[in-house]
Amino acid sequence: MDIQLPIMLSAGIIFILLFCFGLLSVKFKIPEVIIYILLGLVLASFLGDSHLLHLIGEIGIVLLFFMLGMEFPIKQLMKVAKKVTPAGTLDVLLNIGVSMIIVYFFGLGIIESLLIGGVVYATSSSITAKLLETSKRTANPESEFILGLLIFEDLVAPVLVAILVGLTAGTGVTAGSFTILLLKVVLLTAGAILLGQLLFSKLSRFFERYLSSDIFIMFVIGIALAYGGIALYLDLSEVLGAFLAGIMIAEVKKTEQLEHLIVPIRDLTLPLFFLWFGTTIEFGSGIPMIGLLITLSIWAIVAKIIVGIVGGRLYGLSKKVSVRAGFSLVQRGEFSIIIAALATTEVMVFSSVFILGTAMVGILLFQLAPKIANYFYPNKKPKKVKLPG
Repeated sequence: MDIQLPIMLSAGIIFILLFCFGLLSVKFKIPEVIIYILLGLVLASFLGDSHLLHLIGEIGIVLLFFMLGMEFPIKQLMKVAKKVTPAGTLDVLLNIGVSMIIVYFFGLGIIESLLIGGVVYATSSSITAKLLETSKRTANPESEFILGLLIFEDLVAPVLVAILVGLTAGTGVTAGSFTILLLKVVLLTAGAILLGQLLFSKLSRFFERYLSSDIFIMFVIGIALAYGGIALYLDLSEVLGAFLAGIMIAEVKKTEQLEHLIVPIRDLTLPLFFLWFGTTIEFGSGIPMIGLLITLSIWAIVAKIIVGIVGGRLYGLSKKVSVRAGFSLVQRGEFSIIIAALATTEVMVFSSVFILGTAMVGILLFQLAPKIANYFYPNKKPKKVKLPG
């Protein structure tokens, strides 16, 4: 019997379930991202294809990347990018480039290869930050490198999503269409930089005057959604637009105060995106392309370890600290999910299993990373000084 519940009642039940499963994630130290996706899998038959759920979840993703952008005024952005560029470039080459080649040799097309390469690419910022905090490793020397690499990935991620949205929206890819796509990205980025430098950098007093007002949150979120909407209008990704909107707002130099306004709304809406993603996964015909899945999962683990070890050395870390960093980067998460949501059903199911698998393995390796580093580079025991007589 098909029972239709009022939307208000359904919404209440969903939030109560998110709370209950969130408590489980805290108790068993499992990242909320994984818990919410699994909950979505369970509730898929009840929620169906909910456009409202998807819309609210998208607002959460927009606010996530908007807040990431707010962390980086233009000058600081250039400094961070320059310092971690060697490791970041290696990360792109191995996790996007080589992964694309592997997928292509398994018989998939160029766009599918780029999509799956995008899924493989980024370490989960939310899972990694949480693990650094709970393991009390934030003061360790590798933490600065790990966070810097995550920032580099956060810079590449919105652009990659924008390109993939453009490629998957059309019927074909030509040199001309790809050039137009890149021009749109440049135009959107240049617009954000100009607005930030010429307009928002001069609005400090305006922000100070109205920041404590209850209605000011509507202005700030309106900017995030509007610039994300402009990106969508240009057939790009709202993620890129939101990130650039954050960079614009960062020029006001009021990031900490603005975060206090946005965080509650982000934390309310973002879990719904992961829940929605879980509802889109269908294992009707089982897990597709198992051979590719195993091959790519192994490579994804190896590639991140290489990036951590080699990139860490390029960054200036010791051998032991670089090993510790390498085994702390395997977990994939929110960005991979955003990319997977652009794919066809088969690739989405494939990507979902990959994301859940690497997230769980990554959490385990993160916890073992100090022991692994000590195994390869044990602490030198102080020499005993022989006393005379």
